[in-house]
Amino acid sequence: MPTPKRVSQIKSQLLRPALTSHFEVQIPIPSDLRGQLGTQQDTLNLSCCEATLPGSSLATLETNNDYTGVTEKHAYRRMFDGQIDFTFYVDAVNYLPIKFFESWIRYAMNENTNEARAKNYNYRVKYPDSYITDQGLIVRKFERDYRSQLTYEFIRSFPLSISSMPVSYEASSLLKCTVTMNYIRYIINEISGAQTSQPNTNPILSPIEQAQFNNVPDYFLNPEFGVSTTTGGVSSEVARASGNTIDRRVEAGLPYVGRNVGPGERFAGI
Repeated sequence: MPTPKRVSQIKSQLLRPALTSHFEVQIPIPSDLRGQLGTQQDTLNLSCCEATLPGSSLATLETNNDYTGVTEKHAYRRMFDGQIDFTFYVDAVNYLPIKFFESWIRYAMNENTNEARAKNYNYRVKYPDSYITDQGLIVRKFERDYRSQLTYEFIRSFPLSISSMPVSYEASSLLKCTVTMNYIRYIINEISGAQTSQPNTNPILSPIEQAQFNNVPDYFLNPEFGVSTTTGGVSSEVARASGNTIDRRVEAGLPYVGRNVGPGERFAGI
């Protein structure tokens, strides 16, 4: 049968959704390129305006012969997406995101800018360990109060592609650079010290007001029926003295909820 829920439970458990606009990224740099690109890493991280939280799935095998008429699936491997997109604002001074990832890709291909102009130009690709970063590519999702955090760390990453960036004489808009990073797997790190936000249980009431509120039976506080200021045990004098006491209790996430408390009035359910 259905389980009744109090309004305070709904407020504390459902009315605080995560927002997409609070995140940060950390872009790693291969050890051989840190001297060339390391001083620009913080600016690059800050310019990331869009990222994607990764997904994964389970590869399964079907078993048809254990039970007559029953098909079962058994997992044998976790499959990762393998790619993640990052979008960066391009600054008008250094075109930093474009130059950064172009330099990384050029380094991986062992390209020489001067020699690349030759008709018979060729190159030999570097060994993967020299341009792949084992760790350091991070997407961190957090909330406005910085108390809840979720960190994705990607293993063995490198830039796979840079998307084309159209420019036009039409109405100007922000130039953005989208880069696809390749990785072999990701892990979700536990954040030490991160706290889960809990509703405030300290009432914003005087001791006398608190005692009278605590004496109100739960069935009088059902939003469906309301509660009278006389039958519920809360006097009109206390209601007038407390002002918006009920509103403040609602904002604090306290269990007893209601509004418009005054002589002859009832608690209005939220």
